[in-house]
Amino acid sequence: MTQDLAIVGAGPAGMAAALAVAEAGFSVAVVDEQARAGGQIFRRPPEALGERHGSYRPYPWARELIERFEDHPGIETHFRSTAFGVLRDREGLASTALELAVSTPTGGHKLTSRRLLLATGAYDMPVAFPGWTLPGVMTAGAVQSLLKSQKLLAGRRVVVAGSHPIQLVLAAQLLDAGAEISEIALARDLPGLVEMAQSLPAIPGHVSIFAEGMRALAKILRHRVPISRRTVVSEVVRTDNALELRLSRVDSDWKKTGADHRVEADVLALGYGFTPSTELARQVGCDLSWNSAGGGWTVSHDAGFQSSAPDVFVAGEPTGVAGAERAWAEGHMAGLTIAASLGAAIQPATLARARRRLAGAARFAGVMHTMFEPRRAALAELSRQEETVICRCEEIRNGTIEDALQNNPFMQSASAVKLECRSGMGPCQGRYCEGTVAARIAAIHEASIEASGYFNAHLPVKPVPLQDYRDIGDE
Repeated sequence: MTQDLAIVGAGPAGMAAALAVAEAGFSVAVVDEQARAGGQIFRRPPEALGERHGSYRPYPWARELIERFEDHPGIETHFRSTAFGVLRDREGLASTALELAVSTPTGGHKLTSRRLLLATGAYDMPVAFPGWTLPGVMTAGAVQSLLKSQKLLAGRRVVVAGSHPIQLVLAAQLLDAGAEISEIALARDLPGLVEMAQSLPAIPGHVSIFAEGMRALAKILRHRVPISRRTVVSEVVRTDNALELRLSRVDSDWKKTGADHRVEADVLALGYGFTPSTELARQVGCDLSWNSAGGGWTVSHDAGFQSSAPDVFVAGEPTGVAGAERAWAEGHMAGLTIAASLGAAIQPATLARARRRLAGAARFAGVMHTMFEPRRAALAELSRQEETVICRCEEIRNGTIEDALQNNPFMQSASAVKLECRSGMGPCQGRYCEGTVAARIAAIHEASIEASGYFNAHLPVKPVPLQDYRDIGDE
C-alpha cells in the first residue's frame, strides 16, 4: 500500500504534520524509534510503569497534541522502529513514489509514500576532551532520558556541565529525583542585565518557559548547589570508585585561562547544545546550510518546508535547533504545505494563523540562539592532546588527525580527512566526530568551520541487522 505521507519522527513536528495531513483526508504513516509518541522532549515512561502521560511542562499545548495524534484513526504508527534509508527510482514505482527502509521489531520493511517528511529531531552536541569516552561521562539528554522514561538516576553524585539553559532544568530534575549535585559548571556567565533586556521580545507567549527556568534556578539555590561560571570540563580520569573531573576557568570566548580545580562524581552530565539529526536528509540528497547557532549543518528548505530533494519535506530541529514550540509550528506548516501538494484546499485564514505561530516561535528561538550559541573553536581545542579519542567508532586519536593534516597541507575538507584517517567511517557515520574534525581543519588553515564541509551519509544511516536487508529484498 502506498501512503500519501510517510513521516520519520513522532516528536512535536512529526505529530503536528501528521495531524494536518490526516485531517485533510490523506493517509499517514509515522516511524519513530521510541515506544511512544512525544519525541525526546516529551519522552514518556512505559505504560507498564502505570503512567499514561509524561511531563509536559512548560508546554501547555503538548498533552492535547499527543492525545489527538494517538487517537486519530487516519494515522498509522510504527514505534520501536528505525528508518535507515530512503530508496528512489526503483523499477515498478511511479516517479513520485519514495520507499523508506525501516527496521522494525518484526524485521525489515519498506514504506512506500507519495511524500516524505523528515522530522528527525536532534542529539546532544558532542564535545571531545581527554576522558570523554569513559563510563559515567554522559550527555545531558541521556541522563534526562533515563529520568523521564525509566525513572532511573544515572548515578548518585552528579556534576552538570555545559552552556545550554536545559542544564539548569536537568539539575532541578536530578535534585527532585534525589541526586546529589556536586557542582554545576557553566561555560558562560549567567545572563546579565543587558542580555535580559535583549530577551524581552521573546517573553510574550513564552512566560511558562521562562518561569520553568526560574523555578529550576530557585531550586538549585535552595539546595545550595555550587555554580561555577566560565568553567568547562577539560579532563576526566577514572579512580577506583569515581570520576575525577578537572574543571578549568575560561574567558568570554571559552578559552582556558589556566586556573583549574578538581571534583569527584559518579556521573558527568554534559550539555553544550544540540546538533540536528540530518543523516536521512543527507542520504536522500537534500541540500544543507551552515547555521552554527542552530546546531551546525541544517537542511535547506523553502517557506513551505520543502527541501531540495523532490517530494521530501523537513520540519523541526533538522531545520535548526529551536525548541519544541518552533518544531510544533514548523510541523504544522509543513503538514499544510504537504496537504496542499496532495490536492487539499487550505483556507487562507488557516495559513495566516500558521505563519503567525511560526513568527512568534521564531522570536523566542532567535533570542536563545544569540544568548547560548556554543564557542565551537574553543571547545574543539579541549581535544588537542595527542592521545585524545576523536572518532569513538574507529578509535582514531587526535595525533593521527593532526599528523595527517600536517603531512598533507592540501587536505582542507572533512571528507578528505575521513578518507585518510577513517574518522567518520564507523557505525555513527561521523555524528560524533564531524564537528571536531571540521574545527581542527579550520584551526590549521585559519578558515571557518563551515569551509571544511560535512560527511556524506550512506544507507544504512544507522546500524540495523543484516536480516533486515534480506527482508526488504524479499518484499
